[in-house]
Amino acid sequence: MITKRSVSIRGHATSISVEDRFWERLRIIAGERGLSLAAQIAEIDAARRPGTNLSSAIRLFILDEALARLEG
Repeated sequence: MITKRSVSIRGHATSISVEDRFWERLRIIAGERGLSLAAQIAEIDAARRPGTNLSSAIRLFILDEALARLEG
């Protein structure tokens, strides 16, 4: 199920629509890195390619993390 969530990134409010499983995995990754969820999202936001929306960037980040775990 896709759920719309509101977050604040560096003081700017925005909304993100991602599937619940992606959201839960993002929370886990942030915790493993010792980051708050907002800090992890801010990092993803800062690194995303121009023209990529934040929800898609989060999904791609999680995919990249999963692939890195499989390879490493």
